[in-house]
Amino acid sequence: MLTIGVIGKTNVGKTTLFNAATLLNAEIATYPFTTTKPNVGTAYVCDVCVCQELGVTDTPLNSTCLDGWRYAPVRIIDVPGLVKDAWTGRGLGNQFLSVISQADALIHVVDASGSIDVDGKIVQPGSGNPVLDAIDIEGEIHRWIADIIIRNRQTIIRDAATSTPVAAIANILSGLKAGLSQVYAALTTSNLDDVPFTRWSLDQTIQFAADLLPLIKPTLIMANKMDLSTAEENLEALTEYYGRSLVAACSTEAELALRRAAQRGLLSYTPGHEQFRIRDDAQLTPEQRRAIEYIERRVLAKWMRTGIQQALNTVVFKLLKTNMIYPVSDEAKYTDHHGNVLPDVHLLPDGSTPFNLAKRVHSRLAENYVLAIEAKTGIRLPKDYNLRHRDVITIMETSRARPRR
Repeated sequence: MLTIGVIGKTNVGKTTLFNAATLLNAEIATYPFTTTKPNVGTAYVCDVCVCQELGVTDTPLNSTCLDGWRYAPVRIIDVPGLVKDAWTGRGLGNQFLSVISQADALIHVVDASGSIDVDGKIVQPGSGNPVLDAIDIEGEIHRWIADIIIRNRQTIIRDAATSTPVAAIANILSGLKAGLSQVYAALTTSNLDDVPFTRWSLDQTIQFAADLLPLIKPTLIMANKMDLSTAEENLEALTEYYGRSLVAACSTEAELALRRAAQRGLLSYTPGHEQFRIRDDAQLTPEQRRAIEYIERRVLAKWMRTGIQQALNTVVFKLLKTNMIYPVSDEAKYTDHHGNVLPDVHLLPDGSTPFNLAKRVHSRLAENYVLAIEAKTGIRLPKDYNLRHRDVITIMETSRARPRR
């Protein structure tokens, strides 16, 4: 399962995001280190379900279909808040930085309202600097990666003598999900591809780490607390620094409130949509009505959505370039062996083939693989065909292979 790590300083809204995405009861409070160990849960990414295109009523098993949108599960980890010099062990120490190694991508939550200081303590809105906050956290990760390289310097030198520097560095950083191509690309970007590893300076090692990080952990900056008036100017600054495609405006508090209200039967709300509806039988308290009016006025009317679902979707579908693929056993009825219609959806990286899908579904299916059929068209696909987003695929096994005519 794809894993998304949620990082940032304390009090920026990471745990609120985690709760909104998972509806688990992780503790929320306004003091540093409320989260003292990583919270792990299941969130969902979504896209229009292929059931709409095919005109069928689906029966999802490994996922969910809400109002014609298919929600596929991903793993989400709320990493405890980091402070400056965390890589040296300050605060809760770099033991939590290592949690990042499990992630395929990162959501970096930043308090866009400027309501925290350099140590993550609550201050007057507008007095903090979200851009510097984001840079501080990135710097901690850069120093942590660089420290791993430095501590394993002799091992890299020894292994490079019998292989290559690229392979030796990649081997040391394999726990961070760094591969040969990514290490090579970072070496080229940092102009270290022609510099002997034995001559790397500290600054060069940190620069390499900085160039490697976006390749092994694609990151979306989530500008949180956009309902506060001081956030808009800071959002512009974040966008100018990181680029529009890497910054998302959001309100984690608004999303959590809407999802909890929907869970209690007070609202009809589909995560990621622009509107919600108060149920006819809902008995809202005056405080609940004021909260809903605030969300409508300060979040939805201004930003269209709370931004949480869009951020998750952006990370998985845009940054990680992942496709939703629907495997079925009966290509005519779009069902599995038990008659379930479009029962499963799998998230596969761009460039995946039908054989990769077979391995994901079941090892036996891969062992007995014969061919694949694109169920929408009935066309037989070559083994190296690149699967496309929202493909519906039937894998033919040896025992099921059709005789040649």
